[in-house]
Amino acid sequence: MSFDPMAAAVDWLDAYRAGDIEAILGMYAEDAVIVCGCGGTKTVTGREGRRAYWVDRLIGSPASQLDNLQQSGDGALISYFVRDSVVSAVLRFNAAGQVSTHTCGPSN
Repeated sequence: MSFDPMAAAVDWLDAYRAGDIEAILGMYAEDAVIVCGCGGTKTVTGREGRRAYWVDRLIGSPASQLDNLQQSGDGALISYFVRDSVVSAVLRFNAAGQVSTHTCGPSN
């Protein structure tokens, strides 16, 4: 059975919606990079950087329902509601099925 990036993106959103920080962090590769354009562009690297990023996101911008899901190259584009706006994230995965890059920002 091959890896399904769209199913992995749904699992990622489910963990985000549940506020399960350990599940979320476990989905990222050790060298994963997050580039977030929500509220100003920031680049996040390292385990502790990702933890701090996700603590802030879970408290300040909890996700609710799915808006859109599409295949995007070797990853998935997933859009979801956060309070009164929609955020889009592109998740790219490594060969082990872990998130290697996560780029997000407000949907246009």
